[in-house]
Amino acid sequence: MISSLRGQVLSIGLDHAVVEVGGVGFAVQATPATLASLRRGEEGRLATSLVVREDSLTLFGFADAEARELFGLLQTVSGIGPRIALATLAVLEPDKLRAALAEGNITVLTQVPGIGRKGAERLIIELRDKVGQLASAPDAVSDSGRVRTHVTEALLGLGFPAKQAEQSVDAVLAADGSLGTSEVLRRALAALGRKR
Repeated sequence: MISSLRGQVLSIGLDHAVVEVGGVGFAVQATPATLASLRRGEEGRLATSLVVREDSLTLFGFADAEARELFGLLQTVSGIGPRIALATLAVLEPDKLRAALAEGNITVLTQVPGIGRKGAERLIIELRDKVGQLASAPDAVSDSGRVRTHVTEALLGLGFPAKQAEQSVDAVLAADGSLGTSEVLRRALAALGRKR
């Protein structure tokens, strides 16, 4: 199982990136938000999930392990394959997806192409309890620390100096420590953009 990749980003397409690791270029399918965090010619790091089919091996990449876990969880529901699971994460950030499942919000889930009303109901029935466990598993301290690490690494990958990246992430987390990775990254980037 290939659970993560770190290497030079050779190219970025509309739905995938090619990351070179040890002289081998891996094509990794990913959401637009994940692809936007990568820069061609620079080092990139992705949490990955390898999907093995009779006729193919497909690698899917994610900004963090949390998104990768949700990707795997979505596929446990009948009728949801890797493509729809990836589309779900492209439309809904992990926090929004978890909230929609926990609250039984069919309207939010049907925004995903390929998921109709019945599919949304099936997702809610099968994943409501599992998503709650996934969210409450890590304690607040380790969760905040994990978010800090991921976001700082992402900012370094975008070319920001380490000290500046750490300070902006710490400031965002100090204001609200309950934020998810993507929201912390968004706010840290906004703060760093103002400083430039």
